[in-house]
Amino acid sequence: MRSDHFSLGDVPLHNGQTIRDAQIGYGIAGELNQEGTNLILIPTSYGARHMDLAWMVGPLFDPERYCIVIVDMFGNGISTSPSHGEMGVAEQGWVVSHRDNVAAQRRFLEDCLGVEYPALIYGWSMGAQQAYQWAVRYPNQVKRLCCVCGTGRTSNHNRLFLLSLRHALLSDRHWNGSSFDSEPIDGLRTYALIYASWASSQPFYNQIEQPMEEYVEEHWLPHYRRHDPRDLIAMIDTWLEHDVVDQLPQIEAQAALVAANRDLYFTVADMAADAALIPNCKFFEIDSLLGHRAGNPHGSQPEQRQLRAVVDQLLSN
Repeated sequence: MRSDHFSLGDVPLHNGQTIRDAQIGYGIAGELNQEGTNLILIPTSYGARHMDLAWMVGPLFDPERYCIVIVDMFGNGISTSPSHGEMGVAEQGWVVSHRDNVAAQRRFLEDCLGVEYPALIYGWSMGAQQAYQWAVRYPNQVKRLCCVCGTGRTSNHNRLFLLSLRHALLSDRHWNGSSFDSEPIDGLRTYALIYASWASSQPFYNQIEQPMEEYVEEHWLPHYRRHDPRDLIAMIDTWLEHDVVDQLPQIEAQAALVAANRDLYFTVADMAADAALIPNCKFFEIDSLLGHRAGNPHGSQPEQRQLRAVVDQLLSN
């Protein structure tokens, strides 16, 4: 996968702030056809960067047939984020919405790649939120839509999870009201424990033999320590702001919504309710012990095969 950045210039945000000299990061695999009709756009999920989702090339999407573009959301440390540049967090009046992310992605596709009509918008978790936003904001440009483990609105239960993550970071002694004087390692440990407790299912954790604190320290904490904590906060604030459920009936795309049967963030019932609002939508359910992570099964072939079957069916139409 080839990585690059695209300069957007000054980008006004929906909340009134302006990102000066905004940059959008992306990874690209495969070749764009002459007509520009084979592009699959994959927005990143929470805490992910485009290279983290590169595993999809091959198992889910054939690079011999499609041009696969994974685009970084604002705040993830690759595209413009609080960790580099003037962008801040909500305490400083900065909140990036998904409409801001999607408007930037649309400009990138048209101005950098010359593509106006992607073959598919595919997203998992926060990537699914951006996919919804694409479909409601630019209905005439989205032909196919696949939302995996993500809903059209951040539910109250999901908000509690996000607020607990935010509180874990801001309660660290190194938080000074707008930034951190040093790495908030205590806050990050609490944050990782909270995150891990929701991300996988009870049956999954029943299989883990090492102590849970040790497991989280080894398998979860490093993933979040690589981020500037202000970036983690900025992405939480974007997630909290998400709500397009009232616009779902306006979606014109052929849509596939994929729930995981043990997902605690975005439940089967919530996703099925969203699917019922979308006129041309098929609903699928993945059976997996991975919980929410079933939608991003980079190391698990059974879930990959289930997702590939959905994608192949959608792209065949």
